[in-house]
Amino acid sequence: MSLEKKVGRLMIAGFKGLTMSAEIKSLIHDYHIGGIILFGRNIGTPEEIARLTSSLQAEAKKAGYTVPLLICIDQENGVVRRLGEGTTIIPGAMLLGATHDSENARKAGTLTGKELKALGINWNLAPVVDVNNNPKNPVIGVRSFGENPNHVAEMAEQAMVGMQNAGVVTTLKHFPGHGDTNVDSHLDLPVIPHDLKRLHDVELVPFKRCIQAGADTVMSAHIYFPALEPEANTPATLSRPIITGLLREELGFQGVITTDCMEMDAIAKGVGTVQGCVQAVQAGVDFVMVSHQFPLQKQAILALKKAVENGEIPERQVDESVERIEKLVRGYATWEETEIQSIADFVGSDAHRMEMRNIYEQGITEVGKRGKSILPEDRALLIFPTNKYATMVEDQRYATVTMAEELRKVHADLTDIEIPSEQLEEQLEQIGLMAPDYDHIVVLTLNAFQHSNQQRLVETLISTGKPVDIVAIRSPYDLSLFSHANRMICTYEFTRTAFEVVADGLVGNIEFKGRLPVSLP
Repeated sequence: MSLEKKVGRLMIAGFKGLTMSAEIKSLIHDYHIGGIILFGRNIGTPEEIARLTSSLQAEAKKAGYTVPLLICIDQENGVVRRLGEGTTIIPGAMLLGATHDSENARKAGTLTGKELKALGINWNLAPVVDVNNNPKNPVIGVRSFGENPNHVAEMAEQAMVGMQNAGVVTTLKHFPGHGDTNVDSHLDLPVIPHDLKRLHDVELVPFKRCIQAGADTVMSAHIYFPALEPEANTPATLSRPIITGLLREELGFQGVITTDCMEMDAIAKGVGTVQGCVQAVQAGVDFVMVSHQFPLQKQAILALKKAVENGEIPERQVDESVERIEKLVRGYATWEETEIQSIADFVGSDAHRMEMRNIYEQGITEVGKRGKSILPEDRALLIFPTNKYATMVEDQRYATVTMAEELRKVHADLTDIEIPSEQLEEQLEQIGLMAPDYDHIVVLTLNAFQHSNQQRLVETLISTGKPVDIVAIRSPYDLSLFSHANRMICTYEFTRTAFEVVADGLVGNIEFKGRLPVSLP
């Protein structure tokens, strides 16, 4: 294998479209890239996904690959869900955490793996093993199983094992821990100032347990840890003391190490994407991920080749990374599997949907109940914000309006009002005047603890004296604001199945069984 193709194997690249682009075809033929990442922009029907993955693998075979491509996706479930219609909606991490039953995490992991594998996706960038102990964390939050390190470790291990048993590569992220930040690394460089003892007692607990249980890959975080890295403002991704010293040598991880996307601002606005890729490999990573721009993908490969030629990166290190990557692929993928003739019947099946609905019923959480649920004869008003996706990693396709559709199925006399966030302030008075015309009010909140206009809306409605039910459809921390509401419920996510279950609970058809996996401030 030429040096150009050897360093190409260290690249995970993304592209636009439902079909193979000319750029990704070039990266396969000219550089033998090791992996491809799919986003919502690449996801159509199950049939379209299978055609895309099959065509990518056929192109790799034509280009002379000895093993199949790794095709990865962020299918964390919950708020970070890439697959669309025709596949099963599966609970996200914090909802699973709220069931306090690790068997549910295993079931969700197994089902996730089965459906991904059936569509030709052999690598999932999950589970998130970050311990979310900072209510102000803008990017992890409900993507975490909770705030207790041992609880997160147990749930993550079972989710990982479930996916592995279904034949899909898993990823622990974001090493050495992204749970206690108040900055989104997509936008800036977060800093976690804790000492080494605290990191071992909290952040590293789930990583250590899952590594011992046979983790496949670990993804680095674009976060600065002063206790671990002496060079100021150096993200973990670029830190040899963290990647090689801590992860490889101290924790004994022998699998594949990948970066998070190197186009995120914590890297791109620092050393830059291309130089960042070189420094990440120097730090000891096996894969660098450049998710979006073809010029940067190509430049990064050429920069890596030059760094090897100049002696900045030992060629032996590249050989070891390629060997680790190919060993990983051989453990999970065969050429026969890449030729998908038809979609397996279980993808998006009723059996899968009902199995996951049962978990939703165990996880959705009622925190406070001062009055009765909505009765069928009540005149009910539902108010909800237009979904503005909360972080850069979330998919924009899932709409809050789905709650109105689901509640109307079980409650005939319903009026619903959708309010764009930017119009909430100007509509407060009008909504306050409307409220007395209704017997019961349900308000959906979307990170209200970060948005004062949502808080004022709820207070305005409660002041009318009408019973007001609060449904926090993302952050459970919203519920700390409204202890005087009629009921307080958390769904942890705004997926259709979550809305279907909460609608049944609001009218009294079912009882919510979840318990918060985080403490309210």
